[in-house]
Amino acid sequence: MAPVVRALRRPEGTTDATLLLSGQHSSLVRDILEELGLEADHDLAIMREGQSLYDVARRCMEGLCEEVRARRPDMVLVQGDTATVFFSSLVGFFEQVAIGHVEAGLRSGDLRSPFPEEGFRRLTGVLADLHFAPTEEARKNLLREGVPRGRIHLTGNPVVDALLAIADQEYPPSEPALVGLLEGTSPFILLTAHRRESFGPGLQRAFGAVLQLLEEEPDLHVIYPVHPNPRVSEPARELLGPHPRVHLVPPLGYRDLALALRSAALVLTDSGGIQEEAPTFGTPVLVLREVTERPEGVRAGVARLVGTDPALIVPAAREVLAEPATERRRRRGRNPYGDGEAGLRIARAVEAFLAGEEAGG
Repeated sequence: MAPVVRALRRPEGTTDATLLLSGQHSSLVRDILEELGLEADHDLAIMREGQSLYDVARRCMEGLCEEVRARRPDMVLVQGDTATVFFSSLVGFFEQVAIGHVEAGLRSGDLRSPFPEEGFRRLTGVLADLHFAPTEEARKNLLREGVPRGRIHLTGNPVVDALLAIADQEYPPSEPALVGLLEGTSPFILLTAHRRESFGPGLQRAFGAVLQLLEEEPDLHVIYPVHPNPRVSEPARELLGPHPRVHLVPPLGYRDLALALRSAALVLTDSGGIQEEAPTFGTPVLVLREVTERPEGVRAGVARLVGTDPALIVPAAREVLAEPATERRRRRGRNPYGDGEAGLRIARAVEAFLAGEEAGG
């Protein structure tokens, strides 16, 4: 959302933006905000250890309701498919405030995968007044669901704006393990795995595939920024932690993440955002999920669905690791998810809507 906030606050703009945090991962967000040059106006501080979706729903709605009633905004802007996105949209609906949905129209076609994100983004789409579709396919999904054409704006995804802004900067990495990998000559895999539907056996299978690859490739390293959720961090430490060429590190700052994406030989991930970011650098992605709401990367040849089955992960990774460097250079820059101008397009559409104009498409 950083590019959207900056665009709404540009001097020639007609709106202002108040930035609220949910507070689910405050320390991670503070680091990213600092790197992106933003400050939050308020933190709902809803995070509690061991919280359930019911806890998130209650605290998010109570906290945001108080803020909306105090500030009386003209629009609530939400981004993505998390619990706080849907519950924030519900508050906007209850308070009769317009809702804008950034990254709208993504669909896997399966309500249970990814769970619960597929449900949250569909429900948010029902409540939203403006839909900012990152791709043509997302726009078509919304049209098929009956969203009026004038309420849909094809913008690209602002995550690409943020990535390009960070990638253009010169900076040294701050994570020591990443420093070592970038200074060395051995190839490395960037691993990220944290989705709720992978908890338990899914993560165990994926980690087993990683260990098999390390056994086959004696020079290969793996860097894994581990999500703080104990259902991720505990099996990661137990299964991957003992291996000398696996580097378990805290979540990376955005600058370090951009460096890792740019330099990795391969990305193994169940993250939607990374599926959108890696194409900028031409880095191949194996998606540790059965379905994806981002099929554009698969069609562009930069992503492949492998699930958590080692029988699919290992041969696909072997194939990528054996490809010549020229193949990666050929893919570089062909990002189907945006061109770096999404934030400005979204800001202008918001301004037009609030001025009484309606011209999507």
